[in-house]
Amino acid sequence: MNPSSPSTVLIVDDTPANVRVLAEYLDGHGFNVTVAQDGEEGLERARYGRPDLILLDAMMPGWDGFETCRRLKADPDTGAIPVIFMTALSDIGDKVRAYEAGGVDYITKPFHAEEVLARVNTHLALRKMQRELQERNEALQREVRERERAEQVLAERSRELARSNAELERMAYIASHDLQEPLRMVASYVQLLERRYMGQLDADAHEFIGFAVDGARRMQALIDDLLTISRVDTKARPLQQVELGDALATALRSLRIIIEERQAEVQCGALPAVRGDAAQLTQVFQNLLSNAIKFCQASPPRVEISARRDGALWQVRVQDNGIGVPPEYRERIFGMFQRLHGRREYAGTGIGLAICQKIVERHGGSIRVETPDGADGGSVFEFTLQAAEGEGE
Repeated sequence: MNPSSPSTVLIVDDTPANVRVLAEYLDGHGFNVTVAQDGEEGLERARYGRPDLILLDAMMPGWDGFETCRRLKADPDTGAIPVIFMTALSDIGDKVRAYEAGGVDYITKPFHAEEVLARVNTHLALRKMQRELQERNEALQREVRERERAEQVLAERSRELARSNAELERMAYIASHDLQEPLRMVASYVQLLERRYMGQLDADAHEFIGFAVDGARRMQALIDDLLTISRVDTKARPLQQVELGDALATALRSLRIIIEERQAEVQCGALPAVRGDAAQLTQVFQNLLSNAIKFCQASPPRVEISARRDGALWQVRVQDNGIGVPPEYRERIFGMFQRLHGRREYAGTGIGLAICQKIVERHGGSIRVETPDGADGGSVFEFTLQAAEGEGE
């Protein structure tokens, strides 16, 4: 063995001839060798020199090898150092005493230097592996502690974020609710002004009044949408079994006027029962259908609604023949206030799809948009919902 950092071997033996032979042999094989002539000296050298291994004579005056080994093992500074006994005793009881005292091995005298070297190398290798294992365990324990601390910090930040989000939602609801009344007052008085002074105002004044009324209405729509998105969590009902067909029917009744005006065709296959909030799922259908009708240049607008089972989920598909969504905008359109067109082209607040995404995620699902197969263009919105309990696949 020629270690890059020489190992130190302490020889504790009261026979000079034995010590000289062993020391010269081990020194010649690259070891640092220190020597002690009795047990007390051996204990002191072990405490201050911290050898990598100790060769200990069993029979010495004063403390014998067994007593010396027990004291070495009892000392926290030396307890981990491997001890190999050197003994002329052949009785099995003495060998057992050596192990009971804390020895890891024994060599019977008269010994052969090659055997001593082999045993020393073996136990040094074992000691090295023990140290590496201990270091790895300590590193793992540190990592576990650091991860636990990180998880605690993350959990606390998550709680703080949840509290902050809840507070922001409450503030948004309160602010939006309180803004509605003054906006209604502004719109009402501007319209009253227009009626009272009809014919007395020039064209510019009527145009300005129109701008004011339109701005108030758009602000009212924006406030309504902000209230809706703030209520997704704060005013939500517990999830329970919902017939999607009923939720769609309610949405169609709400959109009856625009459907008739645009002569839109809405086709729907059989829809399943899911686990959800009926009012919120109605809102999802209402937003997707109104978008499909609004963003359609064809006449008439056509929307197809279907659902298919996918394990524990239902995938609901809303396909239209509208203007479609370019691939680079398919993630962006679900963000708040994201519009791909100007207000003069298509009215709206840019919040409708954000409301859909928040509702679907509250239901444990996801929503995405794709381009349908075929030449008609348009978009396909797909969202997932959990199947109602007890529904077989």
